[in-house]
Amino acid sequence: MTSPLPDEERNESAQDIRRDEESAARPAELWYPNVAEFVSDRLAYFVPSPTVNSGRVWCPQWFRHPVALSRLDSLWRAWEALRWDAGLGMSSWWIHHFDPHLHALLDPVTGPFARCTDGHQSDEPLPLDPVPEGLFERNTWPPSKDPFALD
Repeated sequence: MTSPLPDEERNESAQDIRRDEESAARPAELWYPNVAEFVSDRLAYFVPSPTVNSGRVWCPQWFRHPVALSRLDSLWRAWEALRWDAGLGMSSWWIHHFDPHLHALLDPVTGPFARCTDGHQSDEPLPLDPVPEGLFERNTWPPSKDPFALD
């Protein structure tokens, strides 16, 4: 069987083509409307609650930790994308997404919940000294702060 040449007519109606284009333009259907639903409906059942001797820490206010929120959002989005792959999708999600993210999230020393062993504690950003003026070049384009300037 050969592929049709670009200038050959297809056996599709205008309605078929329009439906295909609308389907391609539509965002992928999500199972969960947001990361909070994913965490409460699915992830919470995948992870046993950490105990004193488990070497893991979880914060019930996970959504107040920017690193945790970003990692959990990434896990949700990867799950949403990979659930469509009936062959290796979920295996890939577990090995390449869930396991490394969970290890990083629940680490009692370096994880985002490390300070939350006795309840939620706010994150503190890294201490930063001011960067000396002129040390770095401006890499944005255009270099003007006014996007409408003609310089």
